[in-house]
Amino acid sequence: MKPKEIMNQLENKWQNAYWFSRMLINNDKYGGVGKDSKLLITLASSLRLVAKENKNFKDLLKLQKQVLRNILIERYARANSLKQRVEKLIIDLEEIIITSTDMLVFILTCESIMIPINQAIASIPSDDKEFTLSIAKSYLDIQEEKGLATVINLWDDLGVKGCLTAERTEIVKAFTTLRILLDRDKKINDEDKSIVLTAFVQEFERRVGQKRKSRAGGSLEDVTSFILDYYKIKSAPKPDHFQADIEVDNWVKTKDGWLIGISCKRTLRERWKQVSSADTTILNKFKIKYIYHIITYDEDLSDDKLTLLGGLRHIFYLPDNSRRLKYAKSHVGLKEYVRPISELINDLNKQIKS
Repeated sequence: MKPKEIMNQLENKWQNAYWFSRMLINNDKYGGVGKDSKLLITLASSLRLVAKENKNFKDLLKLQKQVLRNILIERYARANSLKQRVEKLIIDLEEIIITSTDMLVFILTCESIMIPINQAIASIPSDDKEFTLSIAKSYLDIQEEKGLATVINLWDDLGVKGCLTAERTEIVKAFTTLRILLDRDKKINDEDKSIVLTAFVQEFERRVGQKRKSRAGGSLEDVTSFILDYYKIKSAPKPDHFQADIEVDNWVKTKDGWLIGISCKRTLRERWKQVSSADTTILNKFKIKYIYHIITYDEDLSDDKLTLLGGLRHIFYLPDNSRRLKYAKSHVGLKEYVRPISELINDLNKQIKS
């Protein structure tokens, strides 16, 4: 593409479709008014109606801008926390909307970019567990305790893949609808259509990326709660004032009134020195009998880690087919500190049932 063509594309008024969408969703600067689909429908419909009923009106653009201003001011008249930001949005929009084409781009942004994205985002799950619970339960229904390792290993992947599939379904549906609408408008050429479509995809990905961040983390922690619930093992509250460097997902009370902490992690690589800081004195103070670590990736679980932590009443549950489990079980100094994941529920029941 020649430099002149690049500049022409950058200066194309339809490029504002992306910037309008960013302005409408920007909460810190403009109040995030674009999250309100009902308001966007009112704005777009009112602006189109004014244009339709006043085709020959000399100051049509000025009239539309006033309608835009009035709708926003009236909508947020009592919202003191948003009022100034919305007024800033009005001022900045008036500076950008200079021609009737600018106004058309703004209307189309409300109708065909912001509203479909709002609807799509609302349809995408906020929690990975929506995709994992039923599938994980099916594994345990069929394989019983032998399915524990499979469930734990699949937990993250099932949730992530499920949500990504939902995201793709929504963007394809919204993208297809937008393309059909643009194709019907003969006033918009192919280059302008491409600009609007890419603006839609870019803003959708930015918004959905924020939702992914809100879902991230906590997934493996959730699997321990699911497993305990499935086997009807009651969780106990965390010991009062317990602040040692141990990340424990769930607690279970034993039949003698002590506690077992359960932690599910992919690896202990970055945490084992912090974990070792909780010595037996601290465990005794808070009546903690054991800490059970469910580790899904155990190749870094060295003899030193097992020896040090095992001596501090930490037990490691490793995949039944793990090379490290097989090695440690045959080692006289390590065998007491490792267990197959399939034995987790049996071990817990021995501790909690009289």
